[in-house]
Amino acid sequence: MTFTLPAELRSLARSHPKKIYGLLMKAAADALQKLANDPRYLGARIGALSVLHTWTRAMLFHPHVHMLVTAGGLSSDHSSWVEPRHRRFLVPVEALSIIFRAKICAGLKKAGLLGGVPSSLCKKNWVVHSKHAGRGEKVLDYLARYVFRIAITNSRLESIDCSTVRFRYRDNKTQQIRHVSLPGVEFIARFLQHVLPRGCVKVRYYGIWSPSCRKQLGRARELIPVPPSSSDSAILALPTDPPQAPPQIPCPLCHIGRLVLIETLPACRSHSP
Repeated sequence: MTFTLPAELRSLARSHPKKIYGLLMKAAADALQKLANDPRYLGARIGALSVLHTWTRAMLFHPHVHMLVTAGGLSSDHSSWVEPRHRRFLVPVEALSIIFRAKICAGLKKAGLLGGVPSSLCKKNWVVHSKHAGRGEKVLDYLARYVFRIAITNSRLESIDCSTVRFRYRDNKTQQIRHVSLPGVEFIARFLQHVLPRGCVKVRYYGIWSPSCRKQLGRARELIPVPPSSSDSAILALPTDPPQAPPQIPCPLCHIGRLVLIETLPACRSHSP
């Protein structure tokens, strides 16, 4: 899912970035959970990974939040994993957009920042996108690029001289390569507007993925059926089953020899004494 801050609030985000970014991420998560709690759609507690993104490919100021959301949730009594009521969507995007807008406006009012905002903003349609992502690996790969990436990489810089910086980007609409030439000062200004204020967390977890909900997350893992791995299959095989040969894969280094997979060790973290 993607939640976008309207253009009318971008100047406010420049002036109060920490407040607006925090409000943007929290309002998106709260709006999503509010609809997910509705038994007409899910009636359960979801998990959401949220990543703040402030730039377009041309380095223009465009604050928005990408969210990876579970396609289901943990029931209120923690006894079952609840699948979405509707096969085609998790929650209705139109209703999600309205609740997201209301929560942003309420947050601005509480912070005393609603005075300079046009009244028409609370009536216009706000942009919220939702798309099924399968098992989520592709979305994780996509979001991972923005966790530590800055607004532009060196590979996109074409030339730099005493007065001008030239870079390229791919247009989202046409998928064509565009070339931009900016005075050095303007390029630096465009780049620095994406530097987050001190203490602003750009990656946040909500719902059962929140650090405060570890027990709920553990319970969800117990309830969701996971396909057994090759080692699990060997353990679960009946004594009367014929023994299966260990799987073989090409050596990733020489590409000639064959590796025999005996066991897959679970990932673990080393703890400092």
